[in-house]
Amino acid sequence: MGNAMTAMKKAFDDMFGNKEMRVVMLGLDAAGKTTILYKLHIGEVLSTVPTLGFNVEKVQYKNVVFTVWDVGGQEKLRPLWRHYFNNTDALIFVVDSLDRDRIQRAKDEFNSIINDPFMKNSAILVFANKQDMRGALTAAEIAEGLGLSELRGRRWHCQSAVATQGLGLYEGLDWLSGTLKSMQSRGLRTSVGTSGAKGTNFSAAGVKKSVMSFF
Repeated sequence: MGNAMTAMKKAFDDMFGNKEMRVVMLGLDAAGKTTILYKLHIGEVLSTVPTLGFNVEKVQYKNVVFTVWDVGGQEKLRPLWRHYFNNTDALIFVVDSLDRDRIQRAKDEFNSIINDPFMKNSAILVFANKQDMRGALTAAEIAEGLGLSELRGRRWHCQSAVATQGLGLYEGLDWLSGTLKSMQSRGLRTSVGTSGAKGTNFSAAGVKKSVMSFF
């Protein structure tokens, strides 16, 4: 009976276009990752503390269900990030646009993520967060700082955002859902992983402007 219900659900999903995608959301500490996650999940901004392990929520946008892993960005936790890459369809990388002093550090961490073998096919969405703050780098400057224009064979998009107000978040998800569906419809793999594993194999205690690139 259970198998029949699963098959029926898959048939309906295929018919109406519902897709489930695994997304990992990373970035340096205090970039706004957890604020983004809960703004998308419940439409509210919660009082947050630094994430010591991970938060995970399902976020539905249009007909795509994203399972979003928000993993702590503190320096001591960053070596653990790679344990969340298995079978990941997309990376959301969040940058604090006001943190000019650490843009090179953000670039270094970003490059270590996208060059991991498990992430070689993943679509890349960058949120240039905190655009409402005076002196913030623009989305174009964040894209340049991360070296996005130098990427080859990758789909990426850098979206201006104000997470606390929800500005830019759904524009980013719109790009991400459309891009993933387009890639998969063309027979392009969006994830790399070990067989049978769809989840993590590790457990641990005016904003309209955007910059984008296609193949």
